[in-house]
Amino acid sequence: MQQRLDQVVLADGTVVAYAVVGAGRPLVYVMGWLTHLRLGWDLPAERALYEALAKGCRLVRYDRAGCGVSAPTDRPASLEFELEQLGAVAGALGEPFDLMGTSMGAAVAVAWAAAHPDTVRRLVLYGGWVRGGELSPPDVRDHVLGLVEAHWGLGSDVLTDIFAPDADRSTRAELARYQRACSSAATARALLALSYELDVGDRLAQVRAPTLVVHRTGDRAAPVAQAEALAAGIDGARLVLLGGRSHMPYAGDRDELVRAVRTFLGLPVPRRRTAGLTPRQREVAELVSHGCTNREIAARLGIDERSAEGHVERIRLRLGFRSRAQIAAWWSGGGSSTLG
Repeated sequence: MQQRLDQVVLADGTVVAYAVVGAGRPLVYVMGWLTHLRLGWDLPAERALYEALAKGCRLVRYDRAGCGVSAPTDRPASLEFELEQLGAVAGALGEPFDLMGTSMGAAVAVAWAAAHPDTVRRLVLYGGWVRGGELSPPDVRDHVLGLVEAHWGLGSDVLTDIFAPDADRSTRAELARYQRACSSAATARALLALSYELDVGDRLAQVRAPTLVVHRTGDRAAPVAQAEALAAGIDGARLVLLGGRSHMPYAGDRDELVRAVRTFLGLPVPRRRTAGLTPRQREVAELVSHGCTNREIAARLGIDERSAEGHVERIRLRLGFRSRAQIAAWWSGGGSSTLG
């Protein structure tokens, strides 16, 4: 799949970039804290999630103002500004759509569905919350916000460990670099502060769209109790709890999340298929089974370390594994497996 980039312009001239992948009825995807349409598409784990969701539909994602390829802005972060940006992207579609919000985007999606019931066919909320003030104690929130503002490099490393503990070390390092490339420290802090301020408790009863709430039971960024509160507050909402600790939807068991979402939206769920690797990937898998690091793999195959890291990540995603240890065990067991 290839994504197509476009943009919308708000009434005050703010430019918001959006990307479209696939074809069919639209699924608008409101992303979490920090995003970058181009860099996210280049991350194997993140791209795999979007491609899996976009099969048989038209996935629409956007960078909020100040992030990624959208223009900088002097406007303060607020729910009203978030809804204005979502509204501009929705207006470009010109038809009702399915709506999926993840993390902070879940609260934005709730607010939109409550205010514009005629535009939303079905609503999916992943890793969301009702009240951001209940995500962590005030002293912890102040510490994290101060860390992001004063030491963005260290702050992104700390938050990546919280957001994606199920990812391997190289993937977490890549995600931390990705976060720093998405926005400035000031924008990151402002959006993280907004996450803690959002409260959609008084809007849940106004949601009329059929709703799916999906959450990982060990999510370290958003307690599962918040998912339970979301589902309890929306009439007829279905709650699906998945295993794992990662807050980022593309970390951990991505396939189970995709199955739950596609089933709810009435989209075909891919059948299991035999896993197959390219010849180069099989070489890398064998070296992983021997305990080689990315640097050692690169040296043996005559490639750079970044390429070796990319091969390992693609193997992990192709096989549906979470770690190098699983790749090693798979290879040692004969190199056959299935995935969804």
